[in-house]
Amino acid sequence: MTDQKAGKKQVDQRELDEALVREIAAEEGGEAILKCYACGTCTAICPVAFVDERFSPRAVIRMAILGMREELLSSEFLWLCAGCYSCSERCPQGVKVTDLMRAIARIAAREGRSHRSIIAALDRLEKEGRLTEISEFEQTLREKNGLEPLEIERVKADVKRLFDATKVRKRVKAADGGDGGGK
Repeated sequence: MTDQKAGKKQVDQRELDEALVREIAAEEGGEAILKCYACGTCTAICPVAFVDERFSPRAVIRMAILGMREELLSSEFLWLCAGCYSCSERCPQGVKVTDLMRAIARIAAREGRSHRSIIAALDRLEKEGRLTEISEFEQTLREKNGLEPLEIERVKADVKRLFDATKVRKRVKAADGGDGGGK
């Protein structure tokens, strides 16, 4: 529910998931979530928040602690963490915010809420065997450094074997509840 005058979301306690914070705390990287006292240091130092003021690691942590499961796990901001550890280095409580964000993102992914960028990367890896183009320049550098040229078809086959062995398509599903690209 949104407060139209203030433009802020009101929290309905009946919609809160009291078990969410325990679930996050049990996840690797989420152990220190309850140490956070919302000082805002993480948000103040965050390079993503600097570019997009809507992003706030502090707000993400508050949603988690409050049990706002639906809003938290469907949030695009889970996937925007730069992984720079600036927040973790400066947290006065020693909360590893970067690890915490990853822990929450893993929970979201298990529930079929992977960000579209993850799905796109998987699609590209599966189709091309790589995320970036291998140019003639890179192949020449490999040769100069005594490495064999990359055989793209072999790389694609290796990626397929990796996808099959890890069952990544079943583990990572599209945010819209899809089947992870149908593969």
